[in-house]
Amino acid sequence: MGAPSPADGGRRGSVTHAESANLEEEGSIRRVQQQQRGWNGRGMIVNSLSLCYHNKLILAPMVRVGTLPMRLLALDYGADIVYCEELIDLKMLQCKRVVNEVLSTVDFVAPDDRVVFRTCQREKSRVVFQMGTSDAERALAVARLVENDVAGIDVNMGCPKEYSTKGGMGAALLSDPDKIEKILSTLVKGTSRPVTCKIRILPSLEDTLNLVKRIERTGIAAIAVHGRKREERPQHPVSCETIKAIAETLSIPVIANGGSHDHIQDYLDIEDFRQATAASSVMVARAAMWNPSIFLKEGLRPLEEVMQKYIRYAVQYDNHYTNTKHCLCQMLREQLESPQGKLLHAAQSSREICEAFGLGAFYEETTRELDSRRAEFLARTPEEAEEPAEDTSGVIKMAVKFDRRAYSPQITPKMCLLEWCRREKLAQPVYETVQRPLDRLFCSVVTVAEQKYQSTLWDKSKKLAEQAAAIVCLRSQGLPEGRLSEESLSLHKRKREAPDQDPGGPRAQEPAVPGELCKKPLVTLGSGKESPLEGW
Repeated sequence: MGAPSPADGGRRGSVTHAESANLEEEGSIRRVQQQQRGWNGRGMIVNSLSLCYHNKLILAPMVRVGTLPMRLLALDYGADIVYCEELIDLKMLQCKRVVNEVLSTVDFVAPDDRVVFRTCQREKSRVVFQMGTSDAERALAVARLVENDVAGIDVNMGCPKEYSTKGGMGAALLSDPDKIEKILSTLVKGTSRPVTCKIRILPSLEDTLNLVKRIERTGIAAIAVHGRKREERPQHPVSCETIKAIAETLSIPVIANGGSHDHIQDYLDIEDFRQATAASSVMVARAAMWNPSIFLKEGLRPLEEVMQKYIRYAVQYDNHYTNTKHCLCQMLREQLESPQGKLLHAAQSSREICEAFGLGAFYEETTRELDSRRAEFLARTPEEAEEPAEDTSGVIKMAVKFDRRAYSPQITPKMCLLEWCRREKLAQPVYETVQRPLDRLFCSVVTVAEQKYQSTLWDKSKKLAEQAAAIVCLRSQGLPEGRLSEESLSLHKRKREAPDQDPGGPRAQEPAVPGELCKKPLVTLGSGKESPLEGW
């Protein structure tokens, strides 16, 4: 197995056994044609395939590494298939699909405007979306959300980290074969993209083989196997023998994983690892994280060149600087104490990262170009002003979010609203918050002077939802809300000095009208009670 040069379109044979690789490729084409007709060699139904997993070099899913810049860089250096980092189903179900005309990408954006998954046309036929899930229906909902923008769907069943297993995801699924079968069967029947999963091996070979045979019967297109047990870490040896036994047992492609460092240190080692495991393909994680040019058949490129190319992609696709910084630190490794490593460590923006690597002029030029595109786009489709609108239920609504970074820690919209109500001798604001069961998001309505105010955007916590409701009220009244950009901080000053209060007297937060001070209820939707909140 070998990696393509950027110009050869991904066609290649084995490094050491070209003829056998060609025969294998012909056989894989026949198998794919059979699968596209709806059956595999054992008479099991599978969904239509557009992605072949035979004789491929694959970038493994890696948290905080497998974002768009790294995936594109791996493709440049010869990877055939690239996996995104594991993304949790509940998080994805909160997202909206947005076509980003400025970056020429498709973004899946969370309610707080954070981009959870970003992809582009260049990788559409090669990117596999990996999700973390423990529920078949949620998994299918996510697959249907992204299937038109990716080449395949994968379920993480091997991650041993607590953030994955505590929700019954990742390696926790290995102890629940019934749930595995339900999730994979539901995906195979419900999505148009090939479905795969990535597992770890079980304590015994017999249990491992029984599990993978059951997984194969669900109709998945391929299975990736990390040759370590759930409790093992990279310092433990990978079990090539177990992966080989799996490959000899199954008829679907087996993708070998876990060979970085011990087995894979350069391009030729990838083929050696494939032969040692008898696998159809090889998935590379840490070795590709350290230097993505591991996929290049001509050999590893100098790290400085690789990092500069990565940074260019990160800037072009507006990657968050903390993610860019993390990936560069993984590449530098033992060089983190070098002068350049110290500059990287100190960098607090994409601009500073670029300057640390001699790409300051590139950053300025690229950001100017992106700003120009953004201005051109906004001129074509001017944004609607954030004017409050009152609906038929009498609730004044605006689409606003509370971004902590835009406010002083000492001043919040809720504090501003409470202070204003005190000065106007109004009853204390009353917040009614509900939680949406599907994605566990919150939305709040605040009542001030018998008028209700609500943000139409749902938030991940009760506190954030209440702050957003307070913002709607303040903005509709033309009042300061405590933003850092506001020129006057007189409200904060008044709060500190409180000239109208007697230090020894009662607090002024008591309502002007007895009985109007209410509790702040948290209501779970589905109770049958009416609620003015919309959009759930």
